[in-house]
Amino acid sequence: MKHDSLKKYVSLRQSLTTEKAKLEARLGAINHALGGALKAAGKPAKKKKFSAAARAAIAAAQRARWAKIKAAKKGK
Repeated sequence: MKHDSLKKYVSLRQSLTTEKAKLEARLGAINHALGGALKAAGKPAKKKKFSAAARAAIAAAQRARWAKIKAAKKGK
């Protein structure tokens, strides 16, 4: 029984690998027909970085917000 399950698994894996290769070939043909537009669209966007001054300003604003909340709680 285990041998039969192994045969089924190997057969299924082989057919899926073949199907994957066919799909990749079709996708490559589509990409080529579109002039490589799909490849360019798949690239991740470049992450924007804040300057040190901007990060300091954001942190200071957050500290001020927390100080305001804490002061309001103390006053109760």
